[in-house]
Amino acid sequence: MDPILHLQVACAAFLLLHVLPSTPLRPALVRALGEGPYLGAFSLATVAAIVWMVVAYKAAPATPLWPGLRALPAAAMPFAFILIASGVMTPNPTAVAQGRLLARPEPARGIIRITRHPVMWGIMLWSGAHILARGELKSTVFFGSFLVLAGLGTLLQDARKAKVHGEDWKRFAALTSNLPFAAIAQGRNRLALGEIGLVQAVFGLILYGGFFAAHSWLFGARPY
Repeated sequence: MDPILHLQVACAAFLLLHVLPSTPLRPALVRALGEGPYLGAFSLATVAAIVWMVVAYKAAPATPLWPGLRALPAAAMPFAFILIASGVMTPNPTAVAQGRLLARPEPARGIIRITRHPVMWGIMLWSGAHILARGELKSTVFFGSFLVLAGLGTLLQDARKAKVHGEDWKRFAALTSNLPFAAIAQGRNRLALGEIGLVQAVFGLILYGGFFAAHSWLFGARPY
């Protein structure tokens, strides 16, 4: 198989796998397996798909498309890591099995005031920066898969939560926005940097520093 086609097939399989939770097949699998085993199987399948993508990416030739903006990830990734770290460390009603948080008196705090999908936006920032930095076909296919998945994932998560949680979701959606800072700009929420917390920001920057220092060793490419 052509190496680029192989990469495209691997990326397509990865994307299709992540459309599964938004189809009727998910509740059927949960009923058959149980919530825990389903999530475990889904996680294993995700890891396997990513490994397949990485193997296909490494085997594909580098076909330049434009002069890469090599320094862009070094500038963008601190913000991506802060978004991801804060998103993971902040209780979020959009997360898996966290819908009960919608019933809280104040369900949108910290980084959730900025965007209700901080992890997804961190992934979009990471993938988009790497597409522009690499400027080649295989990187556009590989990182573009994560960009598409994260962007589409925000919409699918919102639709699924709205269907399940009804009025609680409407209240939460009125206080928040998918697009970062949109709810704040529209006066539906406020910026509260103190709620995000110094620990979360520092942890994100530590992760950034670790990946920056080890980037060449881990991925075989300079981070700048």
